[in-house]
Amino acid sequence: MTIFNEKQQELTEKIDADAHIKNWRDWKWQVKHSIRDVDTFETLLGIQFPEKQRKQIDKTIEKFPLSITPYYFSLIDEEDYSNDPVFKQSFPSPSELIINRHDMLDPLAEDKDSPVPLITHRYPDRVLFHISNTCSMYCRHCTRKRKVGDHDSIPNKTEILNGIKYIAETPQVRDVLLSGGDPFLLSDNCLDWILTELRKIPHLEVIRIGTRTPVVLPYRITDELVEMLKKHQPLWINTHFNHPREITTSSKESLAKLADAGFPLGNQSVLLAGVNDCPRIIKKLVHRLVQNRVRPYYLYQCDLSEGLAHFRTPVGKGIEIMESLIGHTSGFAVPTYVVDAPGGGGKIPLMPNYIISWSTNKVILRNYEGVITTYKEPDSYEPYFCDRNCDSCDLQLKLESPEETKAIGIEKLLSDYDKTYTLTPRNIERITRRNGQS
Repeated sequence: MTIFNEKQQELTEKIDADAHIKNWRDWKWQVKHSIRDVDTFETLLGIQFPEKQRKQIDKTIEKFPLSITPYYFSLIDEEDYSNDPVFKQSFPSPSELIINRHDMLDPLAEDKDSPVPLITHRYPDRVLFHISNTCSMYCRHCTRKRKVGDHDSIPNKTEILNGIKYIAETPQVRDVLLSGGDPFLLSDNCLDWILTELRKIPHLEVIRIGTRTPVVLPYRITDELVEMLKKHQPLWINTHFNHPREITTSSKESLAKLADAGFPLGNQSVLLAGVNDCPRIIKKLVHRLVQNRVRPYYLYQCDLSEGLAHFRTPVGKGIEIMESLIGHTSGFAVPTYVVDAPGGGGKIPLMPNYIISWSTNKVILRNYEGVITTYKEPDSYEPYFCDRNCDSCDLQLKLESPEETKAIGIEKLLSDYDKTYTLTPRNIERITRRNGQS
């Protein structure tokens, strides 16, 4: 059971004089009392911004609103808040108003690749489904800043049904990622309804959910939510930790609930200047993630969205970080470093170069230590029984899973999974006559 610290107790009383510390773990109380103005922020943190800075902050909020859950606010180091990674991810910076020449409103072309509202269909066999436009916190590095705080764009039931209809009528879609906003900011009943409708689609194999609630609102992962989600297994859940400081006792509890329920957990981090652009920070982050049964999935280069220039690092910084991970820690703790290509080109993986050179039968490689080695390729290679003509291929590719159980004899008649209803001996006269044989 979580032990509440004095800071949380004090914050609870400051935020809501009628509240009890037990309210702190109520996710709806957290959302209701999110910090949305600078006056409240200053009062709770015990600081006061200089007048000039305050005016710049107010101007920033007019364009990009402020919202921080009390929980996430409590993680800020008030003694050094300006350098704190939690503060930088949650509190507005005047730098967000600097729009560079290459910044874009919708850098990933999600709106252009939208065949119907709420659906982004970029890759052949999978779609992004924006089922929520509500977040418990407005992350300052959000790639969808254009939608933050826009209550006019909150999806309604008709739009969600049209999105489900598109998926049902597009048989090549085998994988859907529920995103937003944050899907876990929907009610249990609403999310249950959406998952139930999606599970009715026969060609849909994979359902994924992207959420940042374990990071900024861990109390949302209630026992009731988990029990509801279990009805719709298999579900894949990806979260978004950017810094080791975000992995707290409460976040660990939320991750444990999901992992214990059998959900595969992944994490997508964004490389952010001044927050986590350090090999030591990222290594500590991935180690703490795997300790909590979360597989590091992606490390994103910061997108070209408007207002994010101060967060962007050179790609070379990401490569440096990957060099510090590959070979230096467990392979499953190494995320894939990607650039989400501007214009909707999708994720492009970036790796240090381990191929030094190659010829017709040798590849020269180097490892993480700098050891250079030779891999000898086969002197001749022909694809096994393959003429490279896939359209006319008649090979037995054995793509389907084999039957694990095969009934024999009387067992066939007794089993529920075998459709045999009679057993007939070979060559009896009646069957021979029926088949027109002499």
